[in-house]
Order: sequence, then structure tokens, then C-alpha cells
Amino acid sequence: MPSPVRPTDAELGILRVLWEREPCAVRDVHDALVAEGKPVGYTTVLKFLQIMTEKKLVRRDTRGRAHLYRSAIPRPQTQKQLVDDLVERAFGGAASELVLHALSGRKASPADLAEIRRLLDRLEASPAGT
Repeated sequence: MPSPVRPTDAELGILRVLWEREPCAVRDVHDALVAEGKPVGYTTVLKFLQIMTEKKLVRRDTRGRAHLYRSAIPRPQTQKQLVDDLVERAFGGAASELVLHALSGRKASPADLAEIRRLLDRLEASPAGT
């Protein structure tokens, strides 16, 4: 099975818009990116969406007058793929080092710490940490 395509930073920006608002026309994606303070041209967004369609990161619906785009891969799956890649490349496969590094680099909110504790409790309670 071929490995999934890892989106570039620009493609991730477009995917974030699609995950929040899909389906979107090119104009919708462009307007959202500009509203986020990203100076990008309409034709650049169009070209990225065309490339992302070829890479199977997005799907295009051509039935209407305006082509509508949707993400082809759910956000959690993309996030898992990116984190798995980061753990392998930067931390030699040691997920604990990634977590320790992330928590030492900035102050975690009480809500974040509570969510981490809940996750650890679930992992400890499950058979063989699955």
C-alpha cells in the first residue's frame, strides 16, 4: 500500500479551512486564508487545490457552476500521520520524548493537563496499552 502524501505547510493551511467549512469553492478558501492574515492570491489557491486534487488530498465536485472542494482525508488521520512522522524523524520513535519536549517548551493549561491525565488513565487501564 503506498504511503500517504504528507501535505506541505501551505496545503495544511488549505486543509484547515476545508476541515472547518467544507465544502468550499476556491473563493471561500481564498477569503478564509486572507482573513487569517495570509497574503495569498486567488490563482495561487486555485493552483494549490488543483495540485492537492492530483495528490488526492482533496476531492473536487464539478457538478455545479463553481467547483466545490472537500478534504479527502479526515483531520485526525492527517494529524496522526504528521505526528507519527515527527516522532520517527525527530525523536527516533520515542513518543515519550516528543511529549516531554512539548510540555517543557510551554506552560500547559489546567484543561490540557486534565485531558493528558485522562488519556494516560485510559491507556493504563486498557490491556497492553492499546
